[in-house]
Formats: sequence, C-alpha cells, structure tokens
Amino acid sequence: MILMLCGTSDARELAQQIQQQGIDVLTSVVTDSAAHSLSEAGLPVRTGRLTIEAMVQLVREKGSRAIVDASHPFAEEAHANAMEAARQAGIPYIRYERTGLAYDDHPLLHVVPSYDEAALKAKELKGSVMLTTGSKTLQIFTKHLLGDPDIRLVARMLPRLDNMEKCGELGVEQRNIIAMQGPFSREMNEALYKHYATTVMVTKESGKTGAVDEKIQSALELGIQVVLISRPEAEFGTVFDEFEGVLSELKRLLMK
Repeated sequence: MILMLCGTSDARELAQQIQQQGIDVLTSVVTDSAAHSLSEAGLPVRTGRLTIEAMVQLVREKGSRAIVDASHPFAEEAHANAMEAARQAGIPYIRYERTGLAYDDHPLLHVVPSYDEAALKAKELKGSVMLTTGSKTLQIFTKHLLGDPDIRLVARMLPRLDNMEKCGELGVEQRNIIAMQGPFSREMNEALYKHYATTVMVTKESGKTGAVDEKIQSALELGIQVVLISRPEAEFGTVFDEFEGVLSELKRLLMK
C-alpha cells in the first residue's frame, strides 16, 4: 500500500491509474469536498491535515511502502512534512508535479516570487484588483490593498462558509466576493473580468491542468495587468511531471 497526498485536479486521475495497476493506495486530502470527489471515484480516502508525526504513524499503521506527493505546487508545508515523514519511516518519497507553463514576455505580465510582492505590485498598479489565489493568504492582500481609495479588491474563492467568514473578518465587502467552484471556462473568466471592470488579476502558477493558462491569456487579451506568483522552489529528490514516471517508479520499488 502507498499513501498519496492529493491536492490538484489531476491527482485523482493518477490515483485511479495507480489503483488500476493493482497497487493499494490510500489518498489523503484536506477538505471534505475533495474527499467526496475521490470517494466518488472509488478511491479510499482520509481527510484532514497531517503533521509529520501523524503521517509517520499513519504509514507505519498501514504498512505503506512509499509516499506519493501530488499535493498542490504551493502546498509547501505538505511537501516538507511528506519528505520528512518518508525519511523518518524509512520509505521512498515520490513527487508528482505537473509541468509549469512557459510565458513569453508580455508588457502586462508581472512575475513575482511571493504573495507579499504580488500584493505590493497590485498596490502599485491600482484599479479593480481580482484575487484568484484562494483564502489562505487573503490577509496579505487585505493588509496592503484595503483602504486604498484607488483600489477595489475583489476576491474569488471556493464557496465555503469559513471562506465567507474570513472575508467578513478581514473587511472584504460582500459585493466584492465571488464564491464559485472552478475550473472556469475562458468565457466565464472573461465575463467575470468585465463584470467587475477588472484592471489587475492576481494568480499563482499552478500548471496547465488548473486552467491557469486560460485565466491569464483571457486577461491579457482584455488588456488586464496580470500579477503571476511563481512556484516556490523546492528540492524534491525523485520528481515526475508525467503519470507514467510515477507508475514506473512504483512498480520498480514494489518489486523489490
């Protein structure tokens, strides 16, 4: 059996392919909605964040022979915990991360290395700023952008009660909250940009499956400034950007 951390839309498909190879897999996600999606696909799933200690205990209890980390590219704590848990448990760590996107130089595209720098860039550009970075780092943007008379801050995030409560606590007005579940079509992105008269869109580089390319391309074509947060740099060791690489490595490890 292997433990697989899932956090992207293509992680479910990879987990299914692993299962189809006759390998027992226990998927792990943070939210109930993600757990429901995996359960519907016939995959065993556990829900909730895992500390290093809890992950070590879990893999030992289940007899896991490897940890496959298919969590979100920006889930830095999850990556670090999984690598350390694998080390402590004495089992291999395998990272799956979809290929990053390459963008040509564009005068409206601003690539920054962190959320703080993204917020400062948006503050410099001003106008109607649409955040598509989720709720986890919302306070970074509200700290820098709310209260500026030349900025309208619009936050797009999952329609969850805790997200709405966080928006209220941080001072984001209801009229500036977009509570919707993606992925979003190009047409939907364009409609939202136009509805909120967006002049700046902030996003993070997650990879093609997450539809970030459509989001950026449609914004640029509408003349919208795009602030793109680049992926955190990490030394993963064994990492693959295609399913076949993960499957081949698991077969090799489990045949030992």
